[in-house]
Amino acid sequence: MGTRDDEYDYLFKVVLIGDSGVGKSNLLSRFTRNEFNLESKSTIGVEFATRSIQVDGKTIKAQIWDTAGQERYRAITSAYYRGAVGALLVYDIAKHLTYENVERWLKELRDHADNNIVIMLVGNKSDLRHLRAVPTDEARAFAEKNTLSFIETSALDSTNVEEAFKNILTEIYRIVSQKQISESSAHDDSPGNNVVDISVPPTMDGQRGNKLPCCQSL
Repeated sequence: MGTRDDEYDYLFKVVLIGDSGVGKSNLLSRFTRNEFNLESKSTIGVEFATRSIQVDGKTIKAQIWDTAGQERYRAITSAYYRGAVGALLVYDIAKHLTYENVERWLKELRDHADNNIVIMLVGNKSDLRHLRAVPTDEARAFAEKNTLSFIETSALDSTNVEEAFKNILTEIYRIVSQKQISESSAHDDSPGNNVVDISVPPTMDGQRGNKLPCCQSL
């Protein structure tokens, strides 16, 4: 029996970043709805969806935000890094330029996000191995150098999509729960609270498939 959408022990905000066309939206829809859309259009502004998983008997609710990759939306999406505890930095294994731009996205992420954010480098479209332009070993070495976890995925055939999200959510959970243990041992008399919540703008209700418009009036 599944848990209700509003029942969870932890709520973690995770952002998807990377160039336009690398498959961020399809990673989101594959993980949260087990859907893939070949006709997927570029995300305008920000879209997000939620899904809950179990880790160590706890219900972890992931609120996953898909930030637009196009340059002209970057000023809008930068605000949405705020409050994120995890990020999937995505490139297309068949397009070397999207991998080259990873360094710039990583800098932007570290400029706008919390210093302790957990980051995973994701080489998407592994089904296009015959068109591979980015060697796995090269990307893995870059990830190790920058203290990122690394995985290759295919939203098309589902390869490693579950693993990518579950691995990063588990890593975040372990960090947060360890921090809580340390804090509770320092303050033994303080009441425990397992809910790590994310503040959501009042225009959004946390349900999957919600979108923010690209152009809001100033």
